[in-house]
Amino acid sequence: MERGRRIVKQLEGLRMQPNLLGEALDGRPFDWGAARALLDGLPSGKGLNIAHEAVDRHASGPNGMGTALRWIGRDGTRRVLSWRDLRTETNRFANALRRLGLKEGGRVFLLAGRIPELYVATLGALKAKCVVCPLFSAFGPEPIATRLEIGEAEILITTATLYRRKVEALRPRLPLLRHVVLVDAAAVDGTLDWHALMTEADPVFEIPPTDPEDMALLHFTSGTTGKPKGVVHVHQSVVMHHVTGRTALDLHPGDIFWCSADPGWVTGTSYGMIAPLTNGVTNVVVEAEFDPQTWYDVLEQERISVWYTAPTAIRMMMKLGTEPLRGRDLSSLRFLASVGEPLNPEAVVWGVEAFGMPFHDNWWQTETGGIMIANLAAMDVKPGSMGKPLPGIEAAIVQRDGQGGIALVDAWMVPGELALKPGWPSMMRGYLHEEARYKKCFVGGWYLTGDLAMRDEDGYFWFVGRADDVIKSSGHLVGPFEVESTLMEHPAVAEAAVIGKPDPTAGEIVKAFVALKPGHEPSEALRRELLGHARKRLGAVVAPKEIDFRLNLPKTRSGKIMRRLLKARELGLPEGDLSTLESDER
Repeated sequence: MERGRRIVKQLEGLRMQPNLLGEALDGRPFDWGAARALLDGLPSGKGLNIAHEAVDRHASGPNGMGTALRWIGRDGTRRVLSWRDLRTETNRFANALRRLGLKEGGRVFLLAGRIPELYVATLGALKAKCVVCPLFSAFGPEPIATRLEIGEAEILITTATLYRRKVEALRPRLPLLRHVVLVDAAAVDGTLDWHALMTEADPVFEIPPTDPEDMALLHFTSGTTGKPKGVVHVHQSVVMHHVTGRTALDLHPGDIFWCSADPGWVTGTSYGMIAPLTNGVTNVVVEAEFDPQTWYDVLEQERISVWYTAPTAIRMMMKLGTEPLRGRDLSSLRFLASVGEPLNPEAVVWGVEAFGMPFHDNWWQTETGGIMIANLAAMDVKPGSMGKPLPGIEAAIVQRDGQGGIALVDAWMVPGELALKPGWPSMMRGYLHEEARYKKCFVGGWYLTGDLAMRDEDGYFWFVGRADDVIKSSGHLVGPFEVESTLMEHPAVAEAAVIGKPDPTAGEIVKAFVALKPGHEPSEALRRELLGHARKRLGAVVAPKEIDFRLNLPKTRSGKIMRRLLKARELGLPEGDLSTLESDER
């Protein structure tokens, strides 16, 4: 597929014009102060608190009885919370924390699936000025213990099943963990009962003065080796969540929004919870994991208008084609967005075939705290591109000079490291207990992301790969994403992952791992066909020299393909931190 091909976003017939802010609106320089003014702040000028902006300011307004949270359980059970309901429940939890002796800055960890109590606990803890850390419920005992230790957890909110299976045996090594609260069972064996705590708690709570720089959220991100990093975010982040909800996700009053991400991943907190609530739209939460039939039912029956999902889910839907969508009424949908890893061009085009509109890719990291680069609703979409930097974000391509410095890359479509000028509200404030590691992220006045990218003449950015994923073959730099996208153009390929394999002549050769669509079986003939397909489109240097077939590719719970795990296994190297590994069928 031609890299520069566009899909023009047709504005005719849409129910509303896209949101724009600042320089995108009338040429004025973007002003973060003006963005901050879109929020209320605490009464009497007592600072800025995420939970106030997400809950209380709406509960006190004309939309107080409107639907804030619409929850759909695995068994079809539904629960609806208005902003006033949410205010009452979060007030109760904030008071419960105070009764348990948790002070401002205390660490509240959450280990549960997408259940209403998780959302109430997060926002209630933020009201009490505690620090919140959501964990994936699929973590094993050791990853849980590591994060509880690093994060100095004082209270854990979880279910009886998860506690028995994953936490109970760990408590002797967690002396700081004062309380474990079970959301679905009576208090037993040193635990507390959520419902008893909430029933006894006062439904009225006044949020104390909150400095915008007070620590609010702690998200863990895994590296190639070593322990996970605890990324620190502050209450000021809510400015970014709110603005990018309006711009990158185009949220308008009256929207029904669904973010499929788990809150154990930063997207599930920033955009599966905070951004829709601050923008006053109905936030749909689906407990069930990915299943095409269930998800299509949600889109149709809940009348979703804005949908934010992940490339992995999109590729899994692509495997089934458009037949499962036949006859469905999805007329409420008007904007589709994707994040987690780069969205292959084929997936963008498939969105048009399946839903009548493209998926809009965007880019950000746990460390950035919010969306940095995006394909906005008003922009032409270039399939395969990350989009353009949002208003208020300055991005550049740089190259390291080998002496601790960097140089800006001025030429178009020349790869280098993606760098951001610091100063946006949701920028991480540190790695917990790792100041030196944090400082290494900043060079020459820029935050270096560790991602390689290119910029074209229209200002669109194109992902190349992680700096440690790029392949050096016969003097050429090969980005895995381009090779993977080319393989996915073949009708038999559902997913692809590419690594560099040491070679005595070329330095490295490109090796691909491929998962096939239903109806296709691995064979030597298909292997040769795929090799020829890639060679024809990419040339001999860039095309893979070897292809292995796999049932599925190893992924994290956030949907990112773990190339470094494939490489470690191929070369017999240590596999590193596997705490976020979800699927791994060889």
